Amino acid sequence: MTVLFTLAVVVLVLLLLVTTSLGADAVLLGGLVLLLLGGVVDARTAVGGFANEGMLTVAALFVVAAGVRQTGAVSRLCAMLLGRSEARMAVMGRLTLPVAMLSGFLNNTPIVAAMVPGILEWSRRHDQPASRYLIPLSYATILGGMVTVIGTSTNLVVTGLVQRSLADHPGLRAIGMFDITPIGLPLALVGCAMLVVLGSFLLPDRRPPVSPEDDPRRYTCELLVLVDSPMVGATIEDAGLRHLPNAFLAELYREGEVLAAEPTTRLHAGDRLVFVGPREAMVDLARIPGLAPAAEARFDRAVQGGDRVLVEAVVAPQNPLVGRSIRDGEFRSTYQAVVVAVARDGRHVQGRIGDIVLQRGDVLLLETHPSWAASRRDSRDFHLVSEVEDSASFRHHKAPIALGAMVLMVAVAATGLLSMFEASVGAAAVMVLTGCLSGEEARRSVELPVLVAIAAALGIGEGIRASGADQHLATAVVSVAGDSPWVGLLAIYVGTAILTELVTNNAAAALMFPFALSLGERLGVSPMPFVVAVMFAASASFATPIGYQTNLMVYGPGGYRFTDFLRVGLPMQALAMAVSCALVPWVFPF
Repeated sequence: MTVLFTLAVVVLVLLLLVTTSLGADAVLLGGLVLLLLGGVVDARTAVGGFANEGMLTVAALFVVAAGVRQTGAVSRLCAMLLGRSEARMAVMGRLTLPVAMLSGFLNNTPIVAAMVPGILEWSRRHDQPASRYLIPLSYATILGGMVTVIGTSTNLVVTGLVQRSLADHPGLRAIGMFDITPIGLPLALVGCAMLVVLGSFLLPDRRPPVSPEDDPRRYTCELLVLVDSPMVGATIEDAGLRHLPNAFLAELYREGEVLAAEPTTRLHAGDRLVFVGPREAMVDLARIPGLAPAAEARFDRAVQGGDRVLVEAVVAPQNPLVGRSIRDGEFRSTYQAVVVAVARDGRHVQGRIGDIVLQRGDVLLLETHPSWAASRRDSRDFHLVSEVEDSASFRHHKAPIALGAMVLMVAVAATGLLSMFEASVGAAAVMVLTGCLSGEEARRSVELPVLVAIAAALGIGEGIRASGADQHLATAVVSVAGDSPWVGLLAIYVGTAILTELVTNNAAAALMFPFALSLGERLGVSPMPFVVAVMFAASASFATPIGYQTNLMVYGPGGYRFTDFLRVGLPMQALAMAVSCALVPWVFPF
């Protein structure tokens, strides 16, 4: 009876994950509660997943990845990888292989989040469809995530399950950071080669349904070339300011004179550059190293800092500065905020920021402290105050620290000096203590729904084992596969691969793990090949956009259809299955 109840709960969970819009965390947590109320698991087992070392390691790695991203290191990498060549296969090769290698040591999600804007920008600048490169970006991170244990949260979840099951299953052994590399590295190399050859022709030329050009509100933004800017002495063309996406350099002020913004004009320290573009372009401009908002004649470097964000505010009729210029009204000292850009009636306002006379209804883009928006929402001076999402300035000067912390984390974990959990927690602490990201940014970087889904799926997995449901399913597989561990390996891989295309990869791995253990025991061989097959199959989510988070992240920006993922993903899935099932028994013998 307990077995039937457990299987019914598992089937219900899978149906809800596939057919409803409910979050995976809510569905899995609900399934765990049903098992708890049904007496399949006790309270200690139910909450045990929330203390799982693999899950906590995932939380720490979210912070580490956010630190690397907030220092601008990943964005710089994107610009270097894509370069200036427009040859499709060359760009695809420069993109996929380095991204796959980077993904072996960083969580996939923040890599995609950081690189999508860069690819969109490059595509607009070179008049290329971003749809040619966004699916390969997602697939490259998935492939790279299989190279090391820390490459994806799925690997960490399975590793944590193995660690917890060592005492009860003598055939298991702990999985080190590079133990899966002999399988994952060849798969990543072959997969990237397939993306370069086939992806260049199978991927469609699609345009996203909504683009930044559709934003009717355009700002005027004035930026100052800092004394220590790498742009000093470079031409406008060489500095990369000539063909900015959705923004153009309208004017250049130098010592009170207006100069022509010609491509060959060389930039000097103190030059004031006036740009025009939509809000998204203003956010990108504020992140360019060597430029800073030019609020007044005497610019104060103190306004630049990692704890600054962009806030959008509408000037209210009763604002005391209405009818006065931004400079004469001393806007910055009055409101402790710097006016970065101004829009009026959906159009940009001509002239330098400091000379603009404020009018009621003006939309201001302000650089200020994160708490400013909350403190001014009830102010009579402004209407519709809201923080611009993901607008914090990159801390470029902290990039060496962030990269050093990440490299040290990998080194100490790989050599066994510290466990992966200890190394990742230490690296996360370094990110916060050295200012690579603030405490608030660290908290926001931890994706709680992902962690809850992992913990709940682990609890359901314990319920499957406790009820004996895993033994029944293993017996069914053995009855079909006979005594052949190869057929059993293929069956467990295919089952996990189908499941991971329908539900989250972490949930698929946690749910299939107990079946992998039981299958090894039933066949009288080591369960390790089956466990590793589950790890690889759960990560290899290529055929649908719903199977993996990075696929969903590129779905909208690329303007894709569901069938686009099938066109490229099914060959990738077949390749991943062939390479994995061939190499797993060689590295982890039966």
